[in-house]
This record gives sequence, structure tokens and C-alpha cells, in this order.
Amino acid sequence: TTAAALEHFTVNFTITNLPYTSDMDNPDSAKFRATRRVMNTLLDRLLKESSIGPVFQGCETTDFRYEPGSHRDETQVDAVCTYSKEPSAEPLDRVGLYHQVSNKTRGITQLGPYSLHKDSLHVNG
Repeated sequence: TTAAALEHFTVNFTITNLPYTSDMDNPDSAKFRATRRVMNTLLDRLLKESSIGPVFQGCETTDFRYEPGSHRDETQVDAVCTYSKEPSAEPLDRVGLYHQVSNKTRGITQLGPYSLHKDSLHVNG
């Protein structure tokens, strides 16, 4: 038998009530680390309750971005999530996972205390 391989997928979304500040550019800053910890916890909780829950390993927020020309109250979040994939398992159902995340975030509007831009969610294999 071959062991399960760790596979990754990315999750990107925009928070509309988290003002972007320049220290969120610096992975060593207290603001980046604290915000990353909160995002990782919220994403982990969300995905553990999804169909990939049994094989889900965790998410690591990699980047906070500000889109020039957008509101300063908005922060884009990039995260890489990991799950273990058995060789015989189907590929990740990104569309299904997207719909589950959409449902669990009230139509992509709410993640914990954060408001989400409803058109900003992307789940990529």
C-alpha cells in the first residue's frame, strides 16, 4: 500500500472590515502574526466541518494584501491549506468545497467576526 500524499490547495478571499496596514506586509510583525493566527484558526474550524474534514490537515495564511484602488478597509487574504490524499481517492472537488465554504460563511459574507466580500472567494487545487 502506498501512503497518503499531502496535497495543497489555496483559499483566497477579501475581508471588508479588516483595515489593511503596512505592517501586515511584514511576516515578522506582531500584527501579521496575530492576524495570521486568527485566520488559520477560523479557516481550520471551517474546513474541519466540510466534506474534506476527515483528511484535512490545516491552513497556513501566507499573505495579506491591499488592492490598489480598493477601500483601505479591505484586506485580501491568501492561505495554503493541506489535506492527505489517498492514492485511490478522487481529486479534490474544488467546486463542491467552494459551495460548502459559501454555505458555512452565510453566502460568503461572514467568517467569524469578519465580513467577507461576497465575490472574493477562490478555492484552487
